Amino acid sequence: MLLLHDKKISSRLNINIKSIDKDILELPNGEFRAILEANSINFDLKSEQERDVIIENYQSLLNSLPCPIQIVVRIRSLNIDNYIENFTLRNVLSAQIYKKQTNNYKTFVKDLIKQNKILTRRFYLIIPFNKTDQKENIEENLNLYCDIINNNFAKLGIQTKRLNSLEIIDLFYSFYNPEKAKKQPVVNQTLKLMKEAYL
Repeated sequence: MLLLHDKKISSRLNINIKSIDKDILELPNGEFRAILEANSINFDLKSEQERDVIIENYQSLLNSLPCPIQIVVRIRSLNIDNYIENFTLRNVLSAQIYKKQTNNYKTFVKDLIKQNKILTRRFYLIIPFNKTDQKENIEENLNLYCDIINNNFAKLGIQTKRLNSLEIIDLFYSFYNPEKAKKQPVVNQTLKLMKEAYL
């Protein structure tokens, strides 16, 4: 995404992002977004009493939202390449039989993934803020919104984590360039280079 320089193929040109700074996504027309990543809970495994509490807390959450929020569910194929490459039995790999077993296990896992696609689900809460007054403090308002939403989701047993600038860039980068993201992950050095190139 943002790492491509050829304007003809750059997906950056198709995304209305003005900037990403201080963990805030700036869009055109004075619109700003914070992004929270949330874990999930298995409602089916809860007891009837626990379900009632969750439903009641969810109603309270909806009534106390400081702003409209967008919930994004991202489903991706699980990437186990690093797991396969780093899988070793360091204490026993000196024996040839253990090396063979390790290689057999790696082959088994690769074949399993090919035959049965394993998916991961990630949940994101998009928190908006539209600046209507020059005196409005964007960072302060978004921090307040995030704190309120974080506390309300915690009552449901759902923990949220705010994405920092690098994680926001990585989210878009891996969405638009999934194969490249596996081989060239976004690191802090990338963020520094992008600031120099685009800001």
